[in-house]
Amino acid sequence: MDKRQKRKVWLGVAGGLFVLAAILMLTGQGEDAPPEAPKVEFPRRMRAPERERAERRRTQVVPTLAVQDAGPAEPARPRDPLLAALPRGKGKTAVVIEANALRHSPIGELLLACLMRDGGKQLEEIRKASGVDPLQDLDRLVVTDEGLMLSGNFAGARFQELLGERVSFDYGQGARIYEPGETNLPQQDGSNVRRRGPGGALGTWNNQLLVVGKTPDEVKAAIDRLEGRGGDEPPLLTENNTYGEMYGVLSVEDIARLFPPEQAELAQRLRTVAQNVELHMDASSDVALVAEVTGANASDVEDLGKSLGAALSLARLQAQAGGDKDKDLAQLLDFAKVRPDGDSFTLEMAVPLAIIQERLAFCREERKDETAKDLAPSAAAAPSAPDAATEGVPAPPGE
Repeated sequence: MDKRQKRKVWLGVAGGLFVLAAILMLTGQGEDAPPEAPKVEFPRRMRAPERERAERRRTQVVPTLAVQDAGPAEPARPRDPLLAALPRGKGKTAVVIEANALRHSPIGELLLACLMRDGGKQLEEIRKASGVDPLQDLDRLVVTDEGLMLSGNFAGARFQELLGERVSFDYGQGARIYEPGETNLPQQDGSNVRRRGPGGALGTWNNQLLVVGKTPDEVKAAIDRLEGRGGDEPPLLTENNTYGEMYGVLSVEDIARLFPPEQAELAQRLRTVAQNVELHMDASSDVALVAEVTGANASDVEDLGKSLGAALSLARLQAQAGGDKDKDLAQLLDFAKVRPDGDSFTLEMAVPLAIIQERLAFCREERKDETAKDLAPSAAAAPSAPDAATEGVPAPPGE
């Protein structure tokens, strides 16, 4: 290659570098990029693991009756007994907490550290008294209008010992009901009247479901729904709703009660416009919450969503101006937003895991301190190891 050809090559390389430098200058790639806002994944639909989980829970088959002149009944599809036992109808509340999944989530580990600050002593007492290990045997916990439901493995539970003073009897196909027994109540005239004792009722079903209600009738109603003796109202939750570490349906009235007094007008609008509130919370990483509000009139629902969005924006500005005392609220409202969608809108809120770790850090510190206290007496009582230089050497006279 002669000198003229080499000069053309170097001019071409220099020209290319000049063009690249100009592009970088114009596009700003040579500057530091602004920090990205943390991204939070919100629960909006079922994922593959949750669908597989729902399929594994189809363990109950309720036989269907054949209709005369209609031929044999079609075989019933297996279903999730817990979903079947939930209350039905409009205006009901049922919130499911996936206790086992939450236990193995990042926030669950943090909460467990707080629970185990005493070294697990209280948890061990619960295990011995009840025969149930909450960390291993409990699968789901449900809060409803009628009480509580728990699903899991209760084969080792000591219900008879724990509820010895209650009257128990079999009910339906696989349930047992425990209710308060009757006691003699003395009257002013010296006579006694037998009345049912205080306390609610409890029911067990096939060692995998526990129902707690205010009255025996509420517990029986849940068992009836579970075993196919309930009404024909649609279920409150279907399998398609069972995603997230917490999910369910909240009555509009229950939601309205959560509004502060200064938002009484907005709470009343919610009662008037909304028909249903569906809730989903994901805790697999950050804690992200989605609440979907639906109503009959799309225009009214849209106006309600706008009013709620404006209220959130105002609350965010007030919290940001409040200083350190409102820091937690401001961080919570940073991710709050309202997304309109025709006759419904979704409210999204989130708390990044880093913030939760910061707030619950004291649990780990207290647990370390408690462990150190437990080890201190044993360390002090243990005999010290003999000195290698003096081991086997007889003590001087007089010692």
